[in-house]
Amino acid sequence: MQRRIIITADGSKTIQIEEWNEQYHSIHGAIQEANHVYIKHGLLFCFDQLNASNDKNQEISVLEIGFGTGLNAFLSLLRAEDHHIDIHYTGIEAFPISVKEMTALNYAEELQLPEKTALFEEMHQIQWEDSQRLTPYFTLLKQQKFFKDITEKNQFDVIYFDAFGARVQPELWTESIFRIMFNALKLNGILVTYAAKGSVRRAMLSVGFSVEKLPGPPGKREMLRATKHLK
Repeated sequence: MQRRIIITADGSKTIQIEEWNEQYHSIHGAIQEANHVYIKHGLLFCFDQLNASNDKNQEISVLEIGFGTGLNAFLSLLRAEDHHIDIHYTGIEAFPISVKEMTALNYAEELQLPEKTALFEEMHQIQWEDSQRLTPYFTLLKQQKFFKDITEKNQFDVIYFDAFGARVQPELWTESIFRIMFNALKLNGILVTYAAKGSVRRAMLSVGFSVEKLPGPPGKREMLRATKHLK
């Protein structure tokens, strides 16, 4: 499929699949969306829960569904350094972006952290299936496979569910996929996603999640956060 780099409303770039008219991130702002959905309502929410429970371990295990441009991982790495959170991050991607596409992205520049450009590039350059500690607080494992092939059980504190939308890939938003997500999470683990469709919410509920609607990022009215509680 033909892919091209486009600039979103907040100045940060993303990749567009022209055939689908679908983007890796919101056209209303790639960085804004990632910070709102995955960092604020996912990672930092989990971090606050650890603090509230007086858990001194401060280690968070993250699974990203759709590693894509690496933006969500990059923002998580920066937060790990800021908050001294030890993050073990697993990114799943069936179709990795090219080196040319990666070097065209401008996240470090837009975040006014040009000195982090090399670190962003290193995230993409490390070997797949090889866990590597990139900073004192961030370990990355990239796995090239389909989401349906995830087999981990009770392993993750947070899932960033950033798959392409149900309009173009409805098979990624089904009960069978969310059952895999439910099983992969630890008890009281959370899943956050930009999506808020009724069919997505019902699929989450059907496999045992508790689901709440939250205010969405720019350009979207709502988003979803699902929690794995005891049935």
